[in-house]
Amino acid sequence: MKLLGHGMYWQDMPVGAKFKTYGRTITETDIVNFISCTGFLEVLFTDMEYVREHSAIKGRLAPGALVYALGEGLTMLGTIQGTGLAFLGMDMDVKGPTFAGDTIHVEIEVIEQRPASKGGRGLVRTRNNIINQKGEAVLVYTPLRLMVGREGHE
Repeated sequence: MKLLGHGMYWQDMPVGAKFKTYGRTITETDIVNFISCTGFLEVLFTDMEYVREHSAIKGRLAPGALVYALGEGLTMLGTIQGTGLAFLGMDMDVKGPTFAGDTIHVEIEVIEQRPASKGGRGLVRTRNNIINQKGEAVLVYTPLRLMVGREGHE
């Protein structure tokens, strides 16, 4: 029986392959819960009077770390759920602000793929562009992951 939401094997992610996730709206509750549980208690995220009077960016900002985390969550199902073994590192660039009420999705492009040294596993690096509802890239990151291969493939 097919397991719905199961990720791809490294061999199924050739360089140049592209994928797009569903969208997700970032809510005020998301921001409050994130800054509370992580300690991101910076005035840009906790004091709207300060933001109105002193910030160059007006509005209810979402921390870049939250935007990244939500983007990772969107990429899990169907790409690496059950097949991702290890997150090995990444580069990340915040391109612009994200606000409460913005809807994001992730556009994923495979930029590196090769077999690992043993065990039928492989290394896959993607360029993940988190895009808002206006079509603007707000965050770009390039995770390198160790992934499971199909049985019998080295």
